Amino acid sequence: MGIITKSFQSELFEVTYQAEPHHEGMRLDQFVQVYLPSFSRQQVKNKITCGDVMIEGRIPPHRPSVKIHERNRIYLRMNKTVHEDEYWNNQKIKFDINPEEIYQDNDLLVINKPAFMATHPTGKHLFYAATVFFEEKYKMKINSLHRLDRETSGVLLLGKNARFSSFVTDFFENSEIKKCYFFIGVKQPGTNTENSFSVKLRLGTLNEGRERVIVNSYPEKGLEGKSAHTDFFILEKKEKYILGLAFPKTGRQHQIRVHAKSQGMPLLGDKLYLGGYKIFQRFKDLIPTVEDHNLMEIPRHALHAMALKIPAIPPLSKEEKIFIGKFPKDLRDWMKMKLNLSEFDCLNIEHKAFLKIEEVFEAH
Repeated sequence: MGIITKSFQSELFEVTYQAEPHHEGMRLDQFVQVYLPSFSRQQVKNKITCGDVMIEGRIPPHRPSVKIHERNRIYLRMNKTVHEDEYWNNQKIKFDINPEEIYQDNDLLVINKPAFMATHPTGKHLFYAATVFFEEKYKMKINSLHRLDRETSGVLLLGKNARFSSFVTDFFENSEIKKCYFFIGVKQPGTNTENSFSVKLRLGTLNEGRERVIVNSYPEKGLEGKSAHTDFFILEKKEKYILGLAFPKTGRQHQIRVHAKSQGMPLLGDKLYLGGYKIFQRFKDLIPTVEDHNLMEIPRHALHAMALKIPAIPPLSKEEKIFIGKFPKDLRDWMKMKLNLSEFDCLNIEHKAFLKIEEVFEAH
């Protein structure tokens, strides 16, 4: 689908598409649904009939059933509404609207991404996104160099020019950038009791339909799925919980979450791998039960991208860079309340994490 123009602002998204040969004769609502897959058919029809979707050269409003033709230009407008809101125990979650900036130079912007902020606009999440926020703040094009899940907080690299962004993206794709995540796991029967261990289970999906969101693990020596490797280091062991660091060597979808589950410690708040597909779907449909909330304990999975190490990138940079972010406030608050930890205790665990990160990054 050819994009002619695209503009993101904090309250308004506008895009113009050009229909291609395979769109010839397609209904307008079907065309729009391709771009807005998370919207229901009725929501798409409503946007068309209210004039938020227009075919250049034709008088709006259009009927959803109107046919489009090759080279037609279709304009779509999306105003910020309630579709990005998140709820916990029937209360709207207050988003962090001022992400911390860890580092900045002429090429690179490093932030501590809040939970629920998308890396870049996608699906129905068009406004509360890192690239949108910083493009509006600095009035310049911002590129996403890698991606963190919406619920995952932590260190995120953003590019400020195309040349640097291309270099760094290649490094991510070749697994040359080292990563570390802080996590809180929930002990299950068979929890791995070692203080450090590696998991090399292969990962892939076999499910169809709506359950294709689930990533399965397979034996390391098998043929199913794709190879994956995560090193785990345990910081603290509590009666029901484990606090630790995960160093992924590969970048598979849901890698840390699935590997942690395989060791009997699914992540706190993980609706899919601690809860299961039915619980995940109830949260998505905004109909979770009291029992669902009690099992999850927190609104999002307890995973925080704590550190990144970028190697030297000649000719742009002659030295490596390491970026480390502090524990996020929501996980720190949970640790104080649920584990009866003081602020000093949290700082001690955080310091232990810093030392381990430096040790591992120095060794690689």
